[in-house]
Amino acid sequence: MPTLKTFTLGCKVNQYETELVRQALARLGYREPAPGEPADLCVVNTCTVTAEADRKSRKRIRRLACQNPGARIVVMGCYATRRASEVAALPGVSEVLTDKRALPEWLAGLGLCEIPSGITSFGPRHRAYVKIQDGCQMECAYCIIPQTRPVLASRPIDEVVEEVRGLVDAGYREIVLTGIHLGHYGIDLERAPEPTMGCLGHSAAVAQGPDSPGHRCAMARAPVETEDYSTNLARLLRRLVAVEGSFRLRISSIEAAEVTAELLDVMAEHPRRVCPHLHVSMQSGSDAVLRRMRRRQTSDEFLKQCQRIKQRLDRPGLTTDVIVGFPGETDADFEATCRAVETVGFSKIHVFRFSPRPGTAAAQMTDTVTSEIQRQRAARLTQIEQNLRTSYFESLLGEELSVLVESTDADRPGTLLGTSARYVPVALPGLPQLLGHLVRARALAVAAGRVQSALASAEAIC
Repeated sequence: MPTLKTFTLGCKVNQYETELVRQALARLGYREPAPGEPADLCVVNTCTVTAEADRKSRKRIRRLACQNPGARIVVMGCYATRRASEVAALPGVSEVLTDKRALPEWLAGLGLCEIPSGITSFGPRHRAYVKIQDGCQMECAYCIIPQTRPVLASRPIDEVVEEVRGLVDAGYREIVLTGIHLGHYGIDLERAPEPTMGCLGHSAAVAQGPDSPGHRCAMARAPVETEDYSTNLARLLRRLVAVEGSFRLRISSIEAAEVTAELLDVMAEHPRRVCPHLHVSMQSGSDAVLRRMRRRQTSDEFLKQCQRIKQRLDRPGLTTDVIVGFPGETDADFEATCRAVETVGFSKIHVFRFSPRPGTAAAQMTDTVTSEIQRQRAARLTQIEQNLRTSYFESLLGEELSVLVESTDADRPGTLLGTSARYVPVALPGLPQLLGHLVRARALAVAAGRVQSALASAEAIC
């Protein structure tokens, strides 16, 4: 049997797509190599969100070429899309897939006619990611991704429901719904009916003509259409909460403006099924910076939306991203960001120092912030984040938490580590048999960056 190694850089969507490719290739007989055994085929799914992501992608490709001499190395992902010739010149690279919509045709060329419409497992993890949407057409000044994934493509509701049902039956107790622009799920389905290409997105095979191998093979199935073209994330979620089994759903990163009243209604009505946690991207608390970033919401609009979320849900965990040192960011702008994050009371903040991406509008801006000022601002915001995080954790003390048990603590035998529905890290006593299970735990104290808890119940909680 031929051997296969896969490697993924970047976002949850990339991780999902790699797993889909791995499962598709398994149908052709590919298997994981034994320790020390070289691979016949290596698939690298790359990221290009930062220059560091590009560097890591190149490093991984070179390492695979060195460790697997003679292997066929196939590279896909956003870096491959953005810098195809650069990737093709790397050692050992035999193919560069510049458009993931062409994956069905590539797989068909290897002899696979029945392309998986979804995944049936997610490796050794205890939570599974499910890609429901692809593409972004926003014009944020700092982001390159709309250039690498410009086509909006949403999966039909029935297809997503069946995939989630299968993963729950396989034992996954948390399903994370993910996409490139999650809040735009369903927009393309409203425009016109599309034949499904599963989780790989819009059909490239159709565009390439009826005589292409991808069309002959992958499109042999009858088109699947949704019943209602007014599909949106809330309506998908309402279907998913009705799936039987002990599991919970988590919504991945979403724009605050796209957390609709309808979506909040579903979350509020099913607090044990849908995690009361939202990652809403803020980026800055200064209107002047937000305008230069080409963000859609003002700071005041963002803060009001967060307040609506907190009023509708029970102590939701709100997490966010912030860029410090964006061109033209003054001390006053940064102070506005600090005030904004404290007003919201985020439980976690991903702090990024601005780095220009060639090809974006921000890369042409000249009013740059020095590296030292960026470092200072990042350090201060990180300290604010730690204080907010501790305060949020302490607000949960005495409460019963829903926890997905994910690992054992190597430093403390008899201690399990997991994540609560509100995306809070939890430590609790217990046996390894609880790994992968949803349990109830009583929050007792905050220490070592976690909520220390006592096991309350290991029974199904949904």
